Amino acid sequence: MAKNPNNTEEPSAETLEETQARLKAGKGAPTPSRAQQEAARKRPLVPNDRKEAAKQARAKAAESRERARIGMAVGDERYLPARDRGPQKKYVRDYVDARFSIGEVLIPVMFAVILLTFVPSAQVQSIGILALWSFFLIAVIDVIVLGFILTKKLAAKFGADKVERVRWYAAMRALQLRPLRLPKPQVKRWNYPE
Repeated sequence: MAKNPNNTEEPSAETLEETQARLKAGKGAPTPSRAQQEAARKRPLVPNDRKEAAKQARAKAAESRERARIGMAVGDERYLPARDRGPQKKYVRDYVDARFSIGEVLIPVMFAVILLTFVPSAQVQSIGILALWSFFLIAVIDVIVLGFILTKKLAAKFGADKVERVRWYAAMRALQLRPLRLPKPQVKRWNYPE
């Protein structure tokens, strides 16, 4: 047995049937001409059935909106608006959702004060308005303290030079009722992020 000078093995002989099977499996159809390829890509600018096309477009848009709504509700970064993106914003959301904020009950208190204004007694109405302003002041103090706490925690976690401005973001989230917050709360009460 003579050795090949290039140290390559000689190809094994292929039978006629194997060659035909290999060639047949490769392509199977002649190459389309350029005119055929362009004709296959052409689509009419205006569909034949405009009502059906509009119906399909509405269904596709509704499906896309629903997917975005669900993605935003669960906190998927792809669907969040720019103001909610990033690890620091997620930390703020989780921290605010884990604690009880006075501002969460601000809307029910306002509703109660509105009901008190229907009472014919001016003294009851005055007490209701005074209670509302007192409650509002306490809520403002609570979100100011929350802002300082979060700034300190973010500096410890992400570095003092990389802290974003999140006080307003935290305050707006803390003043909302928990079930109405978007993205939906991902943590349980008192389960603070690390």
